Amino acid sequence: MDLVIGLDFGTDSVRAVVVDTASGAIRGEGVSNYARWARREFCDADEQVFRHHPLDYIEAMTSAVRMSTAGLTETEQQSVRAIGFDTTGSTVSPVDRLGVPLALRTEFERNPDAMFHLWKDHSAVEEAAELDAALRVWPGEDYRQFQGEYSAEWFWAKTLHAVRRDKAVRGAAYAWVELTDWVPALLSGRTNPDTMYRCFSSAGHKALWHGRFGGLPSAACLDTVDPYLAKVSRRYAPRPGLSTDMVGTLTEEWGKRLGLPGEIVVGGSSLDAHAGAVGAGIRPGVLVKVLGTSSVDLAVVREEEIKGESLSSLFGLAQNAVLPGFLGLESGQSAFGDIFAWFKHLLMWSVIGHDGISSRTRDEIEHGLLARLEAAATALEGSPDGLAALDWLNGRRYPEVDYGLKGAFMGLTLGTDAPKMYRALVLAAAFGSKVIFNGITSAGVELQEIIAVGGIAQKSPYIMQTLADVLEHPISVSAAAQACALGAAMYAAVAAGVYADLPAAQRQMGAGFARIYLPDPARAESLKPLFRDYHRLAAFAQEWSRV
Repeated sequence: MDLVIGLDFGTDSVRAVVVDTASGAIRGEGVSNYARWARREFCDADEQVFRHHPLDYIEAMTSAVRMSTAGLTETEQQSVRAIGFDTTGSTVSPVDRLGVPLALRTEFERNPDAMFHLWKDHSAVEEAAELDAALRVWPGEDYRQFQGEYSAEWFWAKTLHAVRRDKAVRGAAYAWVELTDWVPALLSGRTNPDTMYRCFSSAGHKALWHGRFGGLPSAACLDTVDPYLAKVSRRYAPRPGLSTDMVGTLTEEWGKRLGLPGEIVVGGSSLDAHAGAVGAGIRPGVLVKVLGTSSVDLAVVREEEIKGESLSSLFGLAQNAVLPGFLGLESGQSAFGDIFAWFKHLLMWSVIGHDGISSRTRDEIEHGLLARLEAAATALEGSPDGLAALDWLNGRRYPEVDYGLKGAFMGLTLGTDAPKMYRALVLAAAFGSKVIFNGITSAGVELQEIIAVGGIAQKSPYIMQTLADVLEHPISVSAAAQACALGAAMYAAVAAGVYADLPAAQRQMGAGFARIYLPDPARAESLKPLFRDYHRLAAFAQEWSRV
Protein backbone atom coordinates (compact mmCIF):
# COMPACT_ATOMS: atom_id res chain seq x y z
CA MET A 1 0.00 0.00 0.00
CA ASP A 2 1.25 3.46 -0.94
CA LEU A 3 -0.53 6.46 0.55
CA VAL A 4 0.11 10.12 -0.21
CA ILE A 5 -1.15 13.35 1.34
CA GLY A 6 -2.44 16.30 -0.65
CA LEU A 7 -2.63 19.71 1.05
CA ASP A 8 -4.81 22.48 -0.39
CA PHE A 9 -4.28 25.96 1.11
CA GLY A 10 -7.46 27.87 0.28
CA THR A 11 -8.67 31.36 1.07
CA ASP A 12 -10.39 30.35 4.32
CA SER A 13 -8.83 27.04 5.35
CA VAL A 14 -6.38 24.21 4.74
CA ARG A 15 -7.75 20.90 3.45
CA ALA A 16 -5.80 17.66 3.71
CA VAL A 17 -6.59 14.31 2.08
CA VAL A 18 -4.86 10.96 2.44
CA VAL A 19 -5.16 9.09 -0.85
CA ASP A 20 -4.54 5.45 -1.81
CA THR A 21 -2.39 5.73 -4.91
CA ALA A 22 -3.64 2.42 -6.34
CA SER A 23 -7.36 3.20 -6.26
CA GLY A 24 -7.72 6.91 -5.55
CA ALA A 25 -9.75 6.08 -2.44
CA ILE A 26 -9.71 8.75 0.26
CA ARG A 27 -8.41 7.14 3.47
CA GLY A 28 -8.65 10.26 5.59
CA GLU A 29 -9.32 13.96 5.38
CA GLY A 30 -9.23 17.07 7.52
CA VAL A 31 -10.16 20.73 7.22
CA SER A 32 -8.92 23.49 9.49
CA ASN A 33 -9.87 27.17 9.28
CA TYR A 34 -7.46 30.08 9.64
CA ALA A 35 -8.22 31.51 13.10
CA ARG A 36 -7.02 35.07 12.53
CA TRP A 37 -8.56 35.28 9.07
CA ALA A 38 -11.90 34.09 10.49
CA ARG A 39 -11.79 37.12 12.78
CA ARG A 40 -10.90 39.29 9.74
CA GLU A 41 -7.70 40.44 11.36
CA PHE A 42 -5.22 42.40 9.23
CA CYS A 43 -7.82 43.10 6.52
CA ASP A 44 -9.62 46.18 5.23
CA ALA A 45 -12.23 45.27 2.63
CA ASP A 46 -12.95 48.91 1.79
CA GLU A 47 -9.31 49.37 0.78
CA GLN A 48 -9.15 45.87 -0.79
CA VAL A 49 -6.45 44.82 1.68
CA PHE A 50 -6.49 41.11 2.53
CA ARG A 51 -3.61 39.59 4.49
CA HIS A 52 -2.91 36.18 6.02
CA HIS A 53 -0.63 35.74 9.01
CA PRO A 54 1.85 32.87 8.40
CA LEU A 55 0.87 31.38 11.75
CA ASP A 56 -2.59 30.76 10.29
CA TYR A 57 -1.01 28.53 7.65
CA ILE A 58 1.23 26.72 10.11
CA GLU A 59 -1.50 26.08 12.67
CA ALA A 60 -4.21 25.11 10.17
CA MET A 61 -1.85 22.83 8.22
CA THR A 62 -0.78 21.01 11.38
CA SER A 63 -4.37 20.56 12.49
CA ALA A 64 -5.64 19.43 9.07
CA VAL A 65 -2.88 16.85 8.57
CA ARG A 66 -3.36 15.38 12.03
CA MET A 67 -7.12 15.15 11.44
CA SER A 68 -6.58 13.43 8.10
CA THR A 69 -4.31 10.75 9.57
CA ALA A 70 -6.12 10.24 12.88
CA GLY A 71 -8.11 7.25 11.60
CA LEU A 72 -5.20 5.44 9.95
CA THR A 73 -3.84 2.21 11.38
CA GLU A 74 -0.17 2.06 12.32
CA THR A 75 0.53 0.11 9.13
CA GLU A 76 -1.25 2.74 7.04
CA GLN A 77 0.67 5.54 8.73
CA GLN A 78 3.91 3.79 7.83
CA SER A 79 2.68 3.59 4.21
CA VAL A 80 2.53 7.38 3.71
CA ARG A 81 5.13 8.03 1.01
CA ALA A 82 4.88 11.69 0.15
CA ILE A 83 3.09 14.99 0.59
CA GLY A 84 2.20 17.52 -2.15
CA PHE A 85 0.74 21.01 -2.13
CA ASP A 86 -1.31 23.68 -3.79
CA THR A 87 -2.13 27.18 -2.60
CA THR A 88 -3.86 30.38 -3.62
CA GLY A 89 -1.80 32.80 -5.68
CA SER A 90 -0.40 35.25 -6.08
CA THR A 91 -0.15 35.08 -2.30
CA VAL A 92 3.26 36.53 -1.45
CA SER A 93 5.27 37.39 1.63
CA PRO A 94 8.53 39.18 2.43
CA VAL A 95 11.15 36.89 3.97
CA ASP A 96 14.53 37.42 5.60
CA ARG A 97 17.83 35.86 4.51
CA LEU A 98 16.84 32.54 6.11
CA GLY A 99 13.52 32.45 4.28
CA VAL A 100 11.50 33.26 7.41
CA PRO A 101 8.38 35.36 6.74
CA LEU A 102 8.86 38.69 8.47
CA ALA A 103 5.56 38.38 10.39
CA LEU A 104 7.09 35.44 12.29
CA ARG A 105 9.63 37.85 13.78
CA THR A 106 8.60 39.71 16.93
CA GLU A 107 9.06 43.21 15.53
CA PHE A 108 6.74 42.48 12.57
CA GLU A 109 4.18 40.12 14.10
CA ARG A 110 1.32 42.65 13.90
CA ASN A 111 2.39 44.38 10.68
CA PRO A 112 0.09 43.47 7.75
CA ASP A 113 2.74 44.50 5.20
CA ALA A 114 5.02 41.80 6.65
CA MET A 115 2.41 39.06 6.13
CA PHE A 116 1.21 37.08 3.13
CA HIS A 117 -0.62 39.35 0.69
CA LEU A 118 -3.59 37.22 -0.34
CA TRP A 119 -4.47 36.65 -4.00
CA LYS A 120 -7.59 38.84 -3.71
CA ASP A 121 -5.67 41.81 -2.30
CA HIS A 122 -6.06 44.61 -4.89
CA SER A 123 -4.27 47.37 -3.01
CA ALA A 124 -1.46 47.50 -5.61
CA VAL A 125 -3.49 48.83 -8.55
CA GLU A 126 -1.26 51.89 -9.06
CA GLU A 127 1.92 49.82 -8.90
CA ALA A 128 0.47 47.30 -11.36
CA ALA A 129 -0.18 50.10 -13.87
CA GLU A 130 3.34 51.42 -13.47
CA LEU A 131 4.83 47.97 -13.94
CA ASP A 132 2.62 47.32 -16.94
CA ALA A 133 3.91 50.42 -18.69
CA ALA A 134 7.55 49.47 -18.09
CA LEU A 135 7.10 45.82 -19.09
CA ARG A 136 5.27 46.78 -22.28
CA VAL A 137 7.80 49.22 -23.73
CA TRP A 138 11.11 47.60 -22.78
CA PRO A 139 13.33 47.70 -25.93
CA GLY A 140 13.24 44.46 -27.87
CA GLU A 141 10.80 42.64 -25.59
CA ASP A 142 7.19 42.89 -24.47
CA TYR A 143 7.23 41.04 -21.17
CA ARG A 144 3.41 41.10 -21.08
CA GLN A 145 2.97 39.09 -24.27
CA PHE A 146 2.01 35.83 -22.58
CA GLN A 147 -0.02 37.15 -19.64
CA GLY A 148 -1.53 40.44 -20.77
CA GLU A 149 -1.86 43.60 -18.70
CA TYR A 150 -0.03 43.22 -15.43
CA SER A 151 -2.40 42.65 -12.52
CA ALA A 152 -2.61 44.06 -9.03
CA GLU A 153 -3.06 40.46 -7.87
CA TRP A 154 0.42 39.42 -9.00
CA PHE A 155 3.92 39.03 -7.59
CA TRP A 156 5.78 42.19 -8.67
CA ALA A 157 2.90 44.61 -8.00
CA LYS A 158 2.32 43.40 -4.45
CA THR A 159 6.03 43.45 -3.69
CA LEU A 160 6.40 46.98 -5.00
CA HIS A 161 3.32 48.30 -3.17
CA ALA A 162 4.48 46.93 0.19
CA VAL A 163 8.07 48.15 0.09
CA ARG A 164 7.05 51.62 -1.06
CA ARG A 165 4.61 52.11 1.77
CA ASP A 166 6.65 50.41 4.50
CA LYS A 167 10.32 51.31 4.89
CA ALA A 168 10.83 48.82 7.72
CA VAL A 169 9.65 45.94 5.54
CA ARG A 170 11.79 47.17 2.65
CA GLY A 171 14.85 47.18 4.87
CA ALA A 172 14.26 43.76 6.42
CA ALA A 173 12.95 41.81 3.42
CA TYR A 174 15.78 39.98 1.66
CA ALA A 175 13.38 38.37 -0.84
CA TRP A 176 9.71 37.73 -1.57
CA VAL A 177 8.18 34.27 -1.93
CA GLU A 178 4.89 32.78 -3.03
CA LEU A 179 2.99 30.71 -0.49
CA THR A 180 3.02 27.80 -2.93
CA ASP A 181 6.83 27.83 -2.80
CA TRP A 182 7.26 28.59 0.88
CA VAL A 183 5.23 25.62 2.19
CA PRO A 184 7.35 22.84 0.60
CA ALA A 185 10.47 24.82 1.49
CA LEU A 186 9.35 25.02 5.12
CA LEU A 187 8.59 21.31 5.47
CA SER A 188 11.79 20.22 3.76
CA GLY A 189 14.01 22.74 5.56
CA ARG A 190 15.18 24.22 2.26
CA THR A 191 14.21 27.82 2.91
CA ASN A 192 17.26 29.67 1.55
CA PRO A 193 15.61 32.25 -0.75
CA ASP A 194 18.48 32.11 -3.26
CA THR A 195 18.00 28.38 -3.91
CA MET A 196 14.41 27.84 -2.80
CA TYR A 197 12.10 25.76 -5.00
CA ARG A 198 9.85 27.99 -7.12
CA CYS A 199 7.04 26.29 -9.05
CA PHE A 200 6.35 26.90 -12.74
CA SER A 201 2.70 27.75 -12.05
CA SER A 202 3.31 30.88 -10.03
CA ALA A 203 6.59 31.80 -11.72
CA GLY A 204 4.96 31.89 -15.16
CA HIS A 205 1.49 33.24 -14.48
CA LYS A 206 2.38 35.68 -11.69
CA ALA A 207 6.06 36.65 -12.03
CA LEU A 208 6.19 36.43 -15.89
CA TRP A 209 8.91 33.76 -16.09
CA HIS A 210 9.23 32.40 -19.64
CA GLY A 211 11.92 30.52 -21.53
CA ARG A 212 11.75 33.02 -24.37
CA PHE A 213 12.97 35.73 -22.01
CA GLY A 214 15.56 33.44 -20.47
CA GLY A 215 13.62 33.64 -17.21
CA LEU A 216 12.05 36.60 -15.44
CA PRO A 217 11.77 40.08 -16.92
CA SER A 218 15.30 41.51 -17.00
CA ALA A 219 16.70 43.06 -13.84
CA ALA A 220 17.47 46.15 -15.92
CA CYS A 221 13.80 46.54 -16.83
CA LEU A 222 12.63 46.06 -13.24
CA ASP A 223 15.30 48.49 -12.06
CA THR A 224 13.65 51.28 -14.04
CA VAL A 225 10.56 50.86 -11.88
CA ASP A 226 12.36 50.40 -8.56
CA PRO A 227 15.91 49.10 -7.89
CA TYR A 228 14.51 46.93 -5.11
CA LEU A 229 12.68 44.77 -7.67
CA ALA A 230 15.94 44.10 -9.48
CA LYS A 231 17.37 42.78 -6.20
CA VAL A 232 14.35 40.51 -5.73
CA SER A 233 14.73 39.14 -9.26
CA ARG A 234 18.37 38.22 -8.64
CA ARG A 235 17.29 36.25 -5.56
CA TYR A 236 14.74 34.21 -7.52
CA ALA A 237 15.66 30.71 -8.74
CA PRO A 238 17.05 30.79 -12.32
CA ARG A 239 14.70 28.00 -13.38
CA PRO A 240 11.44 27.00 -11.65
CA GLY A 241 10.58 23.44 -10.66
CA LEU A 242 7.79 21.12 -11.78
CA SER A 243 4.80 20.36 -9.60
CA THR A 244 5.93 16.72 -9.71
CA ASP A 245 9.49 17.40 -8.50
CA MET A 246 10.88 16.03 -5.26
CA VAL A 247 11.78 19.14 -3.25
CA GLY A 248 13.30 17.17 -0.37
CA THR A 249 12.22 15.07 2.59
CA LEU A 250 10.20 16.03 5.64
CA THR A 251 12.42 17.35 8.42
CA GLU A 252 12.46 15.54 11.74
CA GLU A 253 10.87 18.57 13.42
CA TRP A 254 8.00 18.72 10.97
CA GLY A 255 7.55 14.96 11.08
CA LYS A 256 6.91 15.24 14.80
CA ARG A 257 4.63 18.28 14.46
CA LEU A 258 2.50 16.62 11.80
CA GLY A 259 2.60 13.17 13.38
CA LEU A 260 4.11 11.57 10.28
CA PRO A 261 6.68 8.80 10.70
CA GLY A 262 9.81 8.11 8.64
CA GLU A 263 11.37 10.05 5.79
CA ILE A 264 8.47 11.27 3.69
CA VAL A 265 9.05 12.86 0.30
CA VAL A 266 8.16 16.55 0.13
CA GLY A 267 6.84 17.06 -3.38
CA GLY A 268 6.31 20.11 -5.51
CA SER A 269 3.36 22.45 -5.71
CA SER A 270 1.15 24.60 -7.90
CA LEU A 271 -1.55 27.19 -7.73
CA ASP A 272 -4.79 25.76 -6.35
CA ALA A 273 -6.81 25.99 -9.55
CA HIS A 274 -4.10 24.14 -11.45
CA ALA A 275 -4.14 21.33 -8.91
CA GLY A 276 -7.94 21.24 -9.13
CA ALA A 277 -7.71 20.84 -12.89
CA VAL A 278 -5.25 17.96 -12.47
CA GLY A 279 -7.50 16.33 -9.87
CA ALA A 280 -10.47 16.69 -12.23
CA GLY A 281 -8.65 15.00 -15.10
CA ILE A 282 -7.46 17.80 -17.37
CA ARG A 283 -5.88 16.77 -20.67
CA PRO A 284 -5.70 18.25 -24.19
CA GLY A 285 -9.18 19.18 -25.46
CA VAL A 286 -10.64 19.58 -21.97
CA LEU A 287 -11.62 22.87 -20.31
CA VAL A 288 -11.72 22.68 -16.51
CA LYS A 289 -13.75 25.33 -14.72
CA VAL A 290 -12.72 25.74 -11.10
CA LEU A 291 -15.71 27.44 -9.48
CA GLY A 292 -14.85 28.87 -6.10
CA THR A 293 -14.83 32.39 -4.69
CA SER A 294 -13.52 33.35 -8.13
CA SER A 295 -13.54 31.21 -11.25
CA VAL A 296 -10.55 29.89 -13.14
CA ASP A 297 -10.80 28.38 -16.63
CA LEU A 298 -7.93 26.07 -17.52
CA ALA A 299 -6.78 24.16 -20.57
CA VAL A 300 -3.49 22.72 -21.84
CA VAL A 301 -1.99 22.89 -25.31
CA ARG A 302 1.30 21.97 -26.93
CA GLU A 303 3.59 24.94 -27.45
CA GLU A 304 3.70 24.42 -31.20
CA GLU A 305 -0.10 24.57 -31.42
CA ILE A 306 -0.50 28.17 -30.31
CA LYS A 307 1.20 31.55 -30.37
CA GLY A 308 0.79 33.64 -27.25
CA GLU A 309 1.63 37.09 -28.57
CA SER A 310 -1.87 37.99 -29.77
CA LEU A 311 -3.83 36.09 -27.13
CA SER A 312 -2.83 37.67 -23.83
CA SER A 313 -5.99 39.78 -23.58
CA LEU A 314 -7.99 36.52 -23.54
CA PHE A 315 -5.89 34.29 -21.30
CA GLY A 316 -2.43 33.74 -19.85
CA LEU A 317 0.01 31.11 -21.09
CA ALA A 318 2.77 29.62 -18.94
CA GLN A 319 5.23 26.84 -19.66
CA ASN A 320 4.88 23.63 -17.65
CA ALA A 321 1.95 25.06 -15.68
CA VAL A 322 -0.98 22.70 -14.95
CA LEU A 323 0.60 19.70 -16.78
CA PRO A 324 4.38 19.42 -17.24
CA GLY A 325 5.31 19.47 -20.90
CA PHE A 326 2.35 21.64 -21.93
CA LEU A 327 1.49 25.30 -21.99
CA GLY A 328 -0.99 26.01 -19.25
CA LEU A 329 -3.78 28.27 -20.48
CA GLU A 330 -5.53 30.24 -17.72
CA SER A 331 -8.46 32.61 -17.82
CA GLY A 332 -11.33 33.33 -15.43
CA GLN A 333 -13.48 35.74 -13.46
CA SER A 334 -12.26 37.62 -10.41
CA ALA A 335 -15.57 37.01 -8.64
CA PHE A 336 -17.88 34.02 -8.94
CA GLY A 337 -18.90 32.44 -5.65
CA ASP A 338 -18.04 35.75 -3.99
CA ILE A 339 -20.95 37.31 -5.92
CA PHE A 340 -23.50 35.05 -4.25
CA ALA A 341 -21.78 35.28 -0.86
CA TRP A 342 -22.01 39.08 -1.13
CA PHE A 343 -25.71 38.93 -1.99
CA LYS A 344 -26.42 36.55 0.88
CA HIS A 345 -24.57 38.81 3.29
CA LEU A 346 -26.53 41.78 1.95
CA LEU A 347 -29.85 40.05 2.66
CA MET A 348 -28.64 38.98 6.10
CA TRP A 349 -27.69 42.52 7.15
CA SER A 350 -30.62 43.08 9.51
CA VAL A 351 -30.07 39.66 11.12
CA ILE A 352 -26.30 39.72 11.63
CA GLY A 353 -25.46 41.19 15.00
CA HIS A 354 -29.13 41.53 16.07
CA ASP A 355 -29.23 41.07 19.83
CA GLY A 356 -32.73 39.59 19.73
CA ILE A 357 -31.79 36.73 17.35
CA SER A 358 -29.78 33.79 18.64
CA SER A 359 -26.70 32.67 16.76
CA ARG A 360 -28.37 29.30 16.13
CA THR A 361 -31.42 30.94 14.53
CA ARG A 362 -29.18 33.23 12.52
CA ASP A 363 -27.16 30.24 11.25
CA GLU A 364 -30.34 28.40 10.30
CA ILE A 365 -31.60 31.40 8.32
CA GLU A 366 -28.27 31.86 6.56
CA HIS A 367 -27.78 28.15 5.81
CA GLY A 368 -30.97 27.82 3.81
CA LEU A 369 -31.06 31.26 2.20
CA LEU A 370 -29.41 30.49 -1.14
CA ALA A 371 -31.43 27.28 -1.55
CA ARG A 372 -34.67 29.25 -1.11
CA LEU A 373 -33.45 31.88 -3.57
CA GLU A 374 -32.63 29.19 -6.13
CA ALA A 375 -36.06 27.61 -5.78
CA ALA A 376 -37.75 30.98 -6.22
CA ALA A 377 -35.50 31.93 -9.15
CA THR A 378 -36.28 28.63 -10.90
CA ALA A 379 -40.00 29.44 -10.67
CA LEU A 380 -39.34 32.76 -12.42
CA GLU A 381 -37.98 31.18 -15.60
CA GLY A 382 -39.87 32.30 -18.66
CA SER A 383 -41.13 35.51 -17.06
CA PRO A 384 -39.12 38.41 -18.56
CA ASP A 385 -38.56 41.34 -16.21
CA GLY A 386 -35.99 43.46 -18.06
CA LEU A 387 -33.45 43.05 -15.27
CA ALA A 388 -29.74 42.60 -16.05
CA ALA A 389 -26.64 42.43 -13.86
CA LEU A 390 -22.89 42.61 -14.35
CA ASP A 391 -20.44 40.24 -12.65
CA TRP A 392 -17.54 42.69 -12.16
CA LEU A 393 -18.02 43.05 -8.38
CA ASN A 394 -14.30 42.40 -7.90
CA GLY A 395 -13.20 43.95 -11.17
CA ARG A 396 -12.56 42.07 -14.40
CA ARG A 397 -9.79 39.50 -14.70
CA TYR A 398 -10.39 38.40 -18.31
CA PRO A 399 -10.78 39.38 -21.03
CA GLU A 400 -8.61 42.50 -20.73
CA VAL A 401 -7.87 42.84 -17.03
CA ASP A 402 -9.32 45.94 -15.37
CA TYR A 403 -9.80 45.90 -11.60
CA GLY A 404 -11.21 49.41 -11.65
CA LEU A 405 -14.46 48.15 -13.16
CA LYS A 406 -17.51 47.62 -10.93
CA GLY A 407 -20.57 45.41 -10.85
CA ALA A 408 -23.97 46.82 -11.82
CA PHE A 409 -27.72 46.24 -12.11
CA MET A 410 -29.90 47.60 -14.91
CA GLY A 411 -33.70 47.63 -15.06
CA LEU A 412 -34.53 47.85 -11.34
CA THR A 413 -38.15 48.70 -10.49
CA LEU A 414 -40.28 48.74 -7.36
CA GLY A 415 -41.33 45.21 -8.35
CA THR A 416 -37.76 43.88 -8.24
CA ASP A 417 -37.34 41.41 -5.40
CA ALA A 418 -34.51 39.23 -4.06
CA PRO A 419 -35.18 36.14 -6.27
CA LYS A 420 -35.17 38.30 -9.41
CA MET A 421 -31.90 39.92 -8.38
CA TYR A 422 -30.41 36.53 -7.57
CA ARG A 423 -31.41 35.17 -10.98
CA ALA A 424 -29.84 38.21 -12.63
CA LEU A 425 -26.60 37.64 -10.71
CA VAL A 426 -26.49 33.96 -11.70
CA LEU A 427 -27.02 34.90 -15.34
CA ALA A 428 -24.32 37.59 -15.06
CA ALA A 429 -21.81 35.04 -13.75
CA ALA A 430 -22.77 32.62 -16.54
CA PHE A 431 -22.57 35.32 -19.22
CA GLY A 432 -19.14 36.38 -17.99
CA SER A 433 -18.10 32.74 -18.35
CA LYS A 434 -19.56 32.70 -21.87
CA VAL A 435 -17.42 35.68 -22.90
CA ILE A 436 -14.31 33.80 -21.73
CA PHE A 437 -15.38 30.54 -23.40
CA ASN A 438 -15.97 32.34 -26.70
CA GLY A 439 -12.55 33.98 -26.45
CA ILE A 440 -10.76 30.67 -25.90
CA THR A 441 -12.46 28.91 -28.78
CA SER A 442 -12.09 31.90 -31.13
CA ALA A 443 -8.34 31.72 -30.49
CA GLY A 444 -8.30 28.27 -32.08
CA VAL A 445 -8.18 26.16 -28.93
CA GLU A 446 -10.23 23.02 -29.58
CA LEU A 447 -12.42 22.01 -26.64
CA GLN A 448 -14.37 18.77 -26.67
CA GLU A 449 -15.25 18.54 -22.98
CA ILE A 450 -15.97 20.82 -20.01
CA ILE A 451 -15.36 19.61 -16.44
CA ALA A 452 -16.37 21.66 -13.40
CA VAL A 453 -14.93 21.40 -9.89
CA GLY A 454 -15.40 23.32 -6.67
CA GLY A 455 -18.11 23.94 -4.12
CA ILE A 456 -20.57 25.59 -6.50
CA ALA A 457 -20.27 22.72 -8.98
CA GLN A 458 -21.04 20.25 -6.20
CA LYS A 459 -23.82 22.18 -4.45
CA SER A 460 -25.77 24.32 -6.92
CA PRO A 461 -27.74 22.53 -9.66
CA TYR A 462 -29.40 25.83 -10.61
CA ILE A 463 -26.11 27.61 -11.31
CA MET A 464 -24.63 24.60 -13.11
CA GLN A 465 -27.68 24.09 -15.33
CA THR A 466 -27.66 27.80 -16.15
CA LEU A 467 -23.98 27.54 -17.12
CA ALA A 468 -24.67 24.55 -19.38
CA ASP A 469 -27.55 26.40 -21.05
CA VAL A 470 -25.57 29.62 -21.55
CA LEU A 471 -22.45 27.83 -22.83
CA GLU A 472 -24.62 25.43 -24.88
CA HIS A 473 -22.30 22.61 -23.89
CA PRO A 474 -22.52 19.61 -21.52
CA ILE A 475 -20.70 20.13 -18.22
CA SER A 476 -19.41 17.16 -16.22
CA VAL A 477 -19.02 17.72 -12.48
CA SER A 478 -16.03 16.03 -10.90
CA ALA A 479 -16.93 13.59 -8.13
CA ALA A 480 -13.85 14.71 -6.18
CA ALA A 481 -15.11 16.70 -3.20
CA GLN A 482 -11.57 18.06 -2.74
CA ALA A 483 -10.28 18.16 -6.31
CA CYS A 484 -7.44 20.58 -5.52
CA ALA A 485 -6.14 18.45 -2.65
CA LEU A 486 -6.50 15.35 -4.85
CA GLY A 487 -4.40 17.03 -7.55
CA ALA A 488 -1.76 17.87 -4.94
CA ALA A 489 -1.79 14.22 -3.86
CA MET A 490 -1.16 13.23 -7.48
CA TYR A 491 1.90 15.53 -7.49
CA ALA A 492 3.13 13.71 -4.40
CA ALA A 493 2.61 10.28 -6.01
CA VAL A 494 4.78 11.25 -8.97
CA ALA A 495 7.40 12.95 -6.77
CA ALA A 496 7.72 9.75 -4.73
CA GLY A 497 8.11 7.63 -7.89
CA VAL A 498 4.84 5.74 -7.50
CA TYR A 499 3.89 6.91 -11.00
CA ALA A 500 6.09 8.04 -13.86
CA ASP A 501 4.03 11.13 -14.72
CA LEU A 502 0.81 12.98 -13.94
CA PRO A 503 -1.34 11.37 -16.68
CA ALA A 504 -0.54 7.95 -15.19
CA ALA A 505 -1.45 9.20 -11.70
CA GLN A 506 -4.66 10.75 -13.03
CA ARG A 507 -5.77 7.47 -14.63
CA GLN A 508 -5.36 5.53 -11.39
CA MET A 509 -6.34 8.12 -8.80
CA GLY A 510 -9.10 10.04 -10.60
CA ALA A 511 -12.55 10.24 -9.00
CA GLY A 512 -14.78 10.26 -12.10
CA PHE A 513 -17.95 12.33 -12.37
CA ALA A 514 -20.81 12.93 -9.97
CA ARG A 515 -23.20 14.40 -12.54
CA ILE A 516 -23.41 15.68 -16.10
CA TYR A 517 -25.51 18.75 -16.95
CA LEU A 518 -26.90 18.75 -20.50
CA PRO A 519 -27.94 22.06 -22.07
CA ASP A 520 -31.65 22.69 -22.60
CA PRO A 521 -31.89 23.96 -26.22
CA ALA A 522 -35.12 25.90 -25.62
CA ARG A 523 -33.77 27.70 -22.54
CA ALA A 524 -30.44 28.31 -24.26
CA GLU A 525 -32.26 30.07 -27.08
CA SER A 526 -34.38 32.14 -24.69
CA LEU A 527 -31.25 33.40 -22.89
CA LYS A 528 -29.55 34.80 -26.00
CA PRO A 529 -31.40 38.17 -25.88
CA LEU A 530 -30.36 38.47 -22.21
CA PHE A 531 -26.75 37.86 -23.24
CA ARG A 532 -27.06 40.83 -25.59
CA ASP A 533 -28.42 42.89 -22.66
CA TYR A 534 -25.37 41.82 -20.65
CA HIS A 535 -23.09 43.21 -23.36
CA ARG A 536 -25.06 46.48 -23.44
CA LEU A 537 -24.71 46.87 -19.69
CA ALA A 538 -21.01 45.97 -19.84
CA ALA A 539 -20.36 48.63 -22.47
CA PHE A 540 -22.22 51.25 -20.41
CA ALA A 541 -20.43 50.30 -17.17
CA GLN A 542 -17.04 50.39 -18.84
CA GLU A 543 -17.72 53.83 -20.26
CA TRP A 544 -19.09 55.06 -16.92
CA SER A 545 -15.91 53.90 -15.14
CA ARG A 546 -13.88 56.33 -17.27
CA VAL A 547 -15.93 59.37 -16.25
